[in-house]
Amino acid sequence: MNPIFKYIVTETVKRQFKKRDTLPSSKQFEKEIQNTKVELRHFLSDSFMISMGILSASFGLNGFLLPNSFLDGGVTGISLIAAELTGIPLSILIVLINVPFIALAFYTIGRLFAIKSIVAIILLAIAIHFIPFPSVTDDKLLIALFGGFFLGLGIGLAVRGGSVIDGTEVLAVFVGRITILTIGDVILIFNIIIFAVAAYVFSVEIALYAILTYLAASRTVDFVVTGVEEYVGVTIISQKSEEIRLAIIEKMGRGCTLYYGKKGFAGRGEPLKKTDIVYTLLTRLELSKLQTEVDKIDKDAFIVMHSIKDAKGGMIKKRPLK
Repeated sequence: MNPIFKYIVTETVKRQFKKRDTLPSSKQFEKEIQNTKVELRHFLSDSFMISMGILSASFGLNGFLLPNSFLDGGVTGISLIAAELTGIPLSILIVLINVPFIALAFYTIGRLFAIKSIVAIILLAIAIHFIPFPSVTDDKLLIALFGGFFLGLGIGLAVRGGSVIDGTEVLAVFVGRITILTIGDVILIFNIIIFAVAAYVFSVEIALYAILTYLAASRTVDFVVTGVEEYVGVTIISQKSEEIRLAIIEKMGRGCTLYYGKKGFAGRGEPLKKTDIVYTLLTRLELSKLQTEVDKIDKDAFIVMHSIKDAKGGMIKKRPLK
């Protein structure tokens, strides 16, 4: 560990125990140091993600959308429409309009999330106001696509850092809890209203470009939040489960878990055959090789696959694909 980092952690822990007016045992002290290390690492990682998100979103707004009077969906879209109609700077509106949504976040999600979000939104407003990004292009299609891309990248990085710089999803979570609507339904309805207002107040063309910007932004958010790698959970039921287990470990260098189960296809009164069920987690790039290895062992094996948003721990990120 870096000596400076270690010193900061140790002093922080000492101050915490001093405030509590307790004398910890060596085991308690070590455990508290370990917990503080984890919290500090996560704090630095989250801060970096949020900072990069703010820079990306402000570049998307100042470099593409604002100079060309383009719009987006969500709270950012409302702020852009209000800025166009009132002449009030976007840096002020983006904070004011997000305040009710952050208040909802405080009660719906949690205090820390709300604090990180309001700090991120204020920093975004400062970046929009003070960083003079140049206007990149006058091509409308490029403005919509890349303005949406950089804005979506910023929103996605902020979410990865545990905050939001657009309060739309907070509203969606809140409404979803008190109605039968899903989060996706709420976001869709919210944005349809925004685009309808844009078409009425400005023009249909501006509204159509706003939809294109929103689609580019939302797809980028999904990509950033979900991650570059897409994981697949694979369940394999076969009489040759031990051979398949060894193939996954030895030939693919991946881990797996065995479940003890029974085959359910049997008539009334007939005994159910016991079987081992193999479960493993792979990236989509490894699926073809897994299917090849399983077919070599048992071409009649029953295989079920389902998408996994992300994975942590285990062997999947520790060892290279063989």
